[in-house]
Amino acid sequence: MTEPIHFYEQQKSEYSQKSKQIGGKLVLSSVLRLLVFLGICFSFYFFFSNTKILIPLVIGLIALFIFLISRHSDLKKEKARIIELINLNILELKILKDRDFSQQPQGNEFEVAHHDFSGDIDLFGKKSFFQYINRTALFEGQKRLAKIFLSNDISHIQKKQEAIQELKAKARWRQEYTATAKLVKTETTSAGIVSWIRNYKKFVPSFMKWFPAVFSLLSIAVILAYYFEQIGEMQVILWLFVGLSITGYYFKKVNALSEGVSKAQDTFNQYHQLLAFLENEDFESELMKELSTSIKSESKKASQIIKEFSKAIDSLDQRNNFLFGFLANGFFLWDLRYAYRLEQWIARYQHAVENWFNIVELTDAYNSLGNFAFNHPHYTFPKIEKENFGISAVKLGHPLLAPTKRIDNDFKIDGKEFFIITGANMAGKSTFLRTVALQIMMANTGLPVCAESCRYSPIKLITSMRTSDSLGDEESYFFSELKRLKFIVDKIESEEYFIILDEILKGTNSTDKAIGSRKFVQRLVETNSTGIIATHDLSLCEISTELSQVKNYYFDAEIVDDELHFDYHLKDGICRNMNASFLLRKMKIVAE
Repeated sequence: MTEPIHFYEQQKSEYSQKSKQIGGKLVLSSVLRLLVFLGICFSFYFFFSNTKILIPLVIGLIALFIFLISRHSDLKKEKARIIELINLNILELKILKDRDFSQQPQGNEFEVAHHDFSGDIDLFGKKSFFQYINRTALFEGQKRLAKIFLSNDISHIQKKQEAIQELKAKARWRQEYTATAKLVKTETTSAGIVSWIRNYKKFVPSFMKWFPAVFSLLSIAVILAYYFEQIGEMQVILWLFVGLSITGYYFKKVNALSEGVSKAQDTFNQYHQLLAFLENEDFESELMKELSTSIKSESKKASQIIKEFSKAIDSLDQRNNFLFGFLANGFFLWDLRYAYRLEQWIARYQHAVENWFNIVELTDAYNSLGNFAFNHPHYTFPKIEKENFGISAVKLGHPLLAPTKRIDNDFKIDGKEFFIITGANMAGKSTFLRTVALQIMMANTGLPVCAESCRYSPIKLITSMRTSDSLGDEESYFFSELKRLKFIVDKIESEEYFIILDEILKGTNSTDKAIGSRKFVQRLVETNSTGIIATHDLSLCEISTELSQVKNYYFDAEIVDDELHFDYHLKDGICRNMNASFLLRKMKIVAE
């Protein structure tokens, strides 16, 4: 098994060498373009009076110049792709070595109010799980990744695991895909492009299927007739203006089409390459095979179909070159030729485009999951157990904590059991709750979890750990918390959830809190729910004597030589050592 750091260092070195080679080719390409341009200028200077030599010579040099421009553009794109690959490996080394992922998108825009768990487990935001795992290249891919995490979906977990395991092994393929996707620079979202295509109205008449070709043949005949002195210059000019008149009649509508497709041009240029990655790769996992197969159902490959559209856009875009557009429209009806092709493509494939875009963006999201699995080769894919098995994990830890500082815990809870966890301040209760919650979310997503081994029965997650008041809604803290608890009760009436609660009913007095917390736990146990509640209220632990489903665990703290020590290990029983008074004295907030 290749260690991630070694792999990324090799990749960085390899692509840095390629970047230097392409840099040399770009310099040579620039020199050749300059020489051809000078050749065009000299042709006009030496042969201006001899049009029979000037015209074919200039046309030939212009064709060569266009070829060199295209080749130079391809080299620049390859250079940009190589730079992206270098940057990808630099990023991975920075995250793995320094644990610095602060420059990655935080995903705050994907946060959902009143979600089952996202606000409680640091799913989005600064130093969040999303910021740590996200390697998507497309904004739509980011949205897909966020949607996967937020879905709370427990179906087809083994299928998801197999896809992630397969992508984990395809590290070079993933990087090539991501680097190509990163080159997409578009002002319009894929959803906007799909909407525009679906609502597009045709304007080019059907006879334009053959008319531009016939007109072009006649134009060639006119040019040859002039070349062999059968007609004069005025006849050529008149024929040129006939062509310009025909295209000019549709000028405004062609402009509107050109503007519309130009917004999508970069997207189509890149997406056909991304689809080709999927078409040309052999997949074994069911999920990835489904994605790959669904874009091969047409008579042609989806990548080829989109490439044809992209080329037609490029061809129509040549009209923006005044000299070329003037001659091409006058002699070959260039605008109408390619406007017709674009409209026919839109009519035929407008319903398939959305599916192709979805597949590209879903793959972009799944690449992040595969990358996470690759970066953590010692994490384990949870084994799926029968219903109500619960969770059993050995050395379970939080993936956002540095391995050198992280304290792992063995954790086992059966289905329909409820744990009450007590402990001193800062002893690790909240971190443990988030560790368990994140493990459930990751397992449901199909990801490997931060544990030596893990078995669990898939179950949805719901939490109440960070309730806050709302001045805008004129809600007190206590009322906000009650609404959250009501939200949980309503949810568990129809589906099974793993419930994680942290110090509930904080907005009321201690006696009322103790009574209310006890009744709420009883209610949860009566519904055969599974979960954990952390509390400082030791009286709540007494409920374990009445209900066999409830068990007590704790995190401890010790004061040794007037210093506070934590071991962050989960222990069986009830915590008796609290530290609030000690900390107040230690920090000189209160007197000794």
